[in-house]
Amino acid sequence: MSTFAHEAQAAEAALRTLFSPTPLLHNAHLSGRFGADIWLKREDLSPVRSYKIRGAFTAMRKHLARQPDCRAFVCASAGNHAQGVAFACRHFGVRGTIFMPVTTPQQKIMKTRVFGGDQVEIRLVGDFFDKSLQAAQEFCAQEGAHFLSPFDDSDVIEGQASIAVELLAQLGRAPDMVVLPVGGGGLGAGVTRYLRETGAEVELRYVEPLGGASLRAALEAGAPVTLEILDSFVDGASVARIGAQTFAQLRHIDPVQVLVAPENRICVTMLEMLNVEGIVLEPAGALSVDVLPILRSQIAGKTVVCLTSGGNFDFERLPEVKERAMRFSGTKKYLMLRLPQRPGALRDFLAVLGPEDDIARFEYLKKTARNFGTVLIGIETARPENFDTLFARMVAAGFTFTDITDDEVIAGFVI
Repeated sequence: MSTFAHEAQAAEAALRTLFSPTPLLHNAHLSGRFGADIWLKREDLSPVRSYKIRGAFTAMRKHLARQPDCRAFVCASAGNHAQGVAFACRHFGVRGTIFMPVTTPQQKIMKTRVFGGDQVEIRLVGDFFDKSLQAAQEFCAQEGAHFLSPFDDSDVIEGQASIAVELLAQLGRAPDMVVLPVGGGGLGAGVTRYLRETGAEVELRYVEPLGGASLRAALEAGAPVTLEILDSFVDGASVARIGAQTFAQLRHIDPVQVLVAPENRICVTMLEMLNVEGIVLEPAGALSVDVLPILRSQIAGKTVVCLTSGGNFDFERLPEVKERAMRFSGTKKYLMLRLPQRPGALRDFLAVLGPEDDIARFEYLKKTARNFGTVLIGIETARPENFDTLFARMVAAGFTFTDITDDEVIAGFVI
């Protein structure tokens, strides 16, 4: 067995001082839906509700073994890595300085403080992560502290590989397929290398959010490239540039193994897991489950493990999740309606609505003395096909309208 595999096993054993193995749970709902034997590796049930504690703890433990006098650690993070580092600082009794963007939700800041206690200082710097990262690195240079990378670090990669150690032991055999979310690549690199070096015959699939598909871009270019993040909704995995060390472990995978998940579709998956299974997943935590419909023909009759990487979801975001899910499912649309400015015009419009159609928003954007006014209208319905009949009735009634649901520029201003 390779040195890396031994180190991953050592990391898994050391983690037992913090928490028991996260559950590997058979999911009857998903298994029945896809005709497969589907298991969820529930990293959302770790002490910090994500797998990030593994890499942070392992990297800190190994660095302290090499340099016992080190008492100061630094990281930059807007979420799960910060909480893992804070938890590890408190465990080892060392100081931690955590740089977070000013825009970080208060819930995440509060949880980081709770996990770190008096051992951790939080500094809010910049509106975006890159400014926080720059400040953290400058602080390290000035203070001589040790920087804990969220993914691009060999010790972190070993820590994330402990997941593979656990799931093989829990299942008692190698599954046919493991589906992994990808952000900076630490999880994917660690699990992939451990399975490969222990001879486990497992197919792997990697899932990235559409708005931050840095692994796919790196495979196409042959090296890590920096992306412009198109959509940061999946904040736990929307990484502009995959790590150099992590890509070194993933560069030989077949690009067809990398799947991309649209952000709005992820919201549908989040709501399904919440409403049907009672499982709270953050957007990144739902990535592996989200692609199961795409994999349906490949997983039929097989044993599949989906890694649910995190459950740090702020319920203040639930309205946005529901909004995105309905737009993706085609049960909610926004229209710019040209409405005659005459008595009875609104009543005429209401008459074309079907029994399952509901007005969720109605707002005059322009009030003048002209013959027509523009109205922003949001309509929800029970089934997507209802819009075909609604639009036909609107045209027949002489109403002029524009569907702006998928126009990101206009929607960004008015929705």
